[in-house]
Amino acid sequence: MPNKTTLPDAFSFLDRSNAISDGINEKWAASNEQWWDWYLSLAHDDGSEPEPDVAAPPLPAFSPPSLPELAEELDSAYRLPQESIEFFRREGFVKLKHVCSPASLLLLRSALENLFARALGDTTAMRFPSLEMMWTIDPIARAFVLSRRLARIAAELLGVDSVRLYHDNALSKLPGCGRTPWHYDAHHYPIASENVVTVWVPLQPTPRAMGPLAFARCIESWRRVADLPFSKFDDSYDRGIAAALRDGGIAVEDGPFELGEVSFHHTRSLHTAGPNRSSLPRMALATTYLEAGARLVESPTLISGDFEKFMPDVKPGEPIASHLNPVVYGSRAAS
Repeated sequence: MPNKTTLPDAFSFLDRSNAISDGINEKWAASNEQWWDWYLSLAHDDGSEPEPDVAAPPLPAFSPPSLPELAEELDSAYRLPQESIEFFRREGFVKLKHVCSPASLLLLRSALENLFARALGDTTAMRFPSLEMMWTIDPIARAFVLSRRLARIAAELLGVDSVRLYHDNALSKLPGCGRTPWHYDAHHYPIASENVVTVWVPLQPTPRAMGPLAFARCIESWRRVADLPFSKFDDSYDRGIAAALRDGGIAVEDGPFELGEVSFHHTRSLHTAGPNRSSLPRMALATTYLEAGARLVESPTLISGDFEKFMPDVKPGEPIASHLNPVVYGSRAAS
């Protein structure tokens, strides 16, 4: 097992019960917030001189919509071009413009800032604070997470009739926070289905300097790393994926996001995110939808985090259909 003195970051975020073994076939013993800091500690830092920091432009002024206006926007259908569906199924991701209005996104950012402040207080040690289950406590977050507009896009991209919520996740990458390591969600989601998609909704204009989500082209790229050993102690997995993509000549889409532009990525899509070199927290809402009828895997691992929080009382092999996994789009009869 690696020496603690050589890998202080990873060890500092692992519960002792998770740190005493080399494997991952065990339950995560800490919080999901701690899981995210541990996960970022596995990102490779090549030690090169960092690029200069960039001053983020001020957020635009906006007139906040009322809750009924927000609900109307997020319930309406988005015209999804056939070429976007084909791109998603070929590449594993797609970026769509004008999915949400700037005013609604800035309203959500304000709501999440308040939730972060209440949850974290004066805590400043976390580099990548996260929140889950906001939809159960905040009406603005609920409108987004249970949005038929977003869930319908997810269902159309996957080619399924009905999708349920897996969970929501608010992520605030603070100024100076480093990379998010390369990964694909199927590696850690405890879901026995390929029909899983995550929508990533940035809550500010997101230039490259802020570390937007970046995607490896081609949905089959994950096969290059399917047998790559995962280490919970160091950055070898992240370095291994980067090397496999480089050696395979796989292109990476790492462009900026306009305010209102949203991405959807498949559970097999290899993705990462750069450091936040700007002066503004890079805030985003990530919400994952799964095909109705998908089941919990037989043997979840440490990489799945505190998954039971998102599907209480669901046993291995059972459909993921708890009261926290409502059908967001489609027919309940189909689930």
